[in-house]
Order: sequence, then C-alpha cells, then structure tokens
Amino acid sequence: MSGISTLENNSVNLIGKVISSPKFSHEVYGEGFYIVYIQVPRLSENYDNIPVMFSERLIGPESIEEGHYLIVEGQFRSYNNYNSDSGHKLMLTVFAREIEISEEEVTNRNPNQICLNGFVCRKPMYRTTPFGREIADILLAVNRAYNKSDYIPCIAWGRNARFAGNFEIGDNIRIWGRIQSRTYQKKISEDEVEERVAYEISVSKMEVVKENNNKKE
Repeated sequence: MSGISTLENNSVNLIGKVISSPKFSHEVYGEGFYIVYIQVPRLSENYDNIPVMFSERLIGPESIEEGHYLIVEGQFRSYNNYNSDSGHKLMLTVFAREIEISEEEVTNRNPNQICLNGFVCRKPMYRTTPFGREIADILLAVNRAYNKSDYIPCIAWGRNARFAGNFEIGDNIRIWGRIQSRTYQKKISEDEVEERVAYEISVSKMEVVKENNNKKE
C-alpha cells in the first residue's frame, strides 16, 4: 500500500481563522477541555466553520484570540450529547493533539485534510439529484483506543458514489477528503423551524482494505 498502512485510523490537519473565543466544554479528572470555532477556506470563496476541542494542558485558552490562525493536528471524533428537549444527538468535533498559533494567514499548505480507516456500519445510500448528480452517504465507524469508536458521516460524489453503493455493512475502507459544515433546517414544531449545522466528510478518494474484506473490489 506504499506507506498507507502506517497512517493512523483517524488523522486530521486543519488551518483556519479563529472566529469565536474558546468556551469551556467539560472536565475529566481535573483536566479542562475547551471548544473554539475556526473558519477554514474551501477552494471556492466559501468557508467551513469547524469546532476544535482542545485541552488546557495543550494550550491555554486565554492565548487563543479571534482573528488569530490555528494550525491543528488531531482526530475527528464523535460523542453523544444529551439534551432534555431533543434527546441524544451525535456531536462531531476535531480533537486537537497539536496546535500552533499564527498571527498571519498560512497559505502554503492544504488547510483541510482528513484520512480515515474504518468500517461501514450502515448500508450506504446511493441516489441521484434532480439534476442527475450522483451521491452516496456512508456512515463510518472508526476505532479509537480503549475499545471506543467514532461514528463519522461521509458523502461521496460521482464515480466514488457508485463505488460506495456496492459497500456492505462491515466492509473496511479508507477514505481521504475534507471536513465540511452544512446548514440545514430542523422542524421543531408546527410553526417553529431551527437552523442547525451538520458536519461530514466530503470524500475525494476511497479504497477497500482488501486484507480485511472477503469480497474483491
């Protein structure tokens, strides 16, 4: 696999502009964790606003200011957030292992890269849009330490979507792409609609890990 097998199951690299002050999230054994949102540019003129979780032991929250740029290495993780109104909701954040702060914009590196190695945990849904564009939704379970897994929604297009349409539950696949944010409207009641943000992986490349699958590509 020309070095691919040496990659982690879950590897993210982001570069973005800080658009919110860090907010306290939770504490584990006296270690505080914070969330900050960064604006990551796309190739188009648009941006993705992505939450980054970090430990106060990694970097002091007071040292991160709006307008700074963060260079982040970490993992894309999921967790269940319980709300008495809406019940359990899958939350997705980038968990930072390394953070650098820059006062200047960093333009000489890809600002949004992710590589995942996981298992298909729901039959991918292949469909076409009214304009004939092919799409497939994939839910990937990515193993983490201590017998935990992260459940990460991915979206593939075109020939990748056709390829993904053949995947079965339990297939081991690798994907490469970028994290994207997408706003949508959720109907709360008959006359109340709430705008929410979903996060997913836009797939640029994928492959089956043949040594862990019975079927052939």
